[in-house]
Amino acid sequence: MTVENEAQAAAVEAPAAAPPAGNPSLLALPTFLVGSITLGLWLVGYLPTALPGGLIAAVFFASGIGVLASGLWAARIGQSAVAGIFGMFGVFWMSFGFLVMGLVNGWFGVSSDATAAATQVQAVQATFLISWLVVLVVVTLATMRLPLAFTLLFVVVDIAVALVLAGVLGGSTAMLTGGGIAVFVFCLIGVYIFYDAMNQELGGRALPMGAPVVK
Repeated sequence: MTVENEAQAAAVEAPAAAPPAGNPSLLALPTFLVGSITLGLWLVGYLPTALPGGLIAAVFFASGIGVLASGLWAARIGQSAVAGIFGMFGVFWMSFGFLVMGLVNGWFGVSSDATAAATQVQAVQATFLISWLVVLVVVTLATMRLPLAFTLLFVVVDIAVALVLAGVLGGSTAMLTGGGIAVFVFCLIGVYIFYDAMNQELGGRALPMGAPVVK
């Protein structure tokens, strides 16, 4: 056997390198929470609604970039479903941040007339929320094989978006406040999931996540 043939045989017999290990949720969840908490505070009125630009740092730079980077990390280690979920949420936060930046800076051709501007802004916000609500509901249904805690997280996210949409369409402060409360609820679920992930990473026991809805 020639040297070349021996090298080829060794390459065939050598086991494939294992993919790099890691847990992208350790980055995705805390950065997701930063934008979520900020959004919740805005919806319940702690951050004045007249200052939507105050959301941008948290939702675009912290949550958008952080969660999207986690999606790329998940894709790198072969976790396709996780990469899809994190990538989707990263794009959601970045698109939301861009929407806020556009409205604050007048990038979208909003009328200078106050009445017309209010109608136009309402239509832009509602279109954004409807589009994302449809996608989020589909993702919720498609991921029901995950442990129950994750399904509850997605369901409460859906409820929060639906309440904010209702508040935008109806001009209802109460609905927006309800959306903010729903945001805080899914933040609590997110904290629980993050604590479990970090606890396991540091050698602790897994916390109960609940049985999947679909097995």
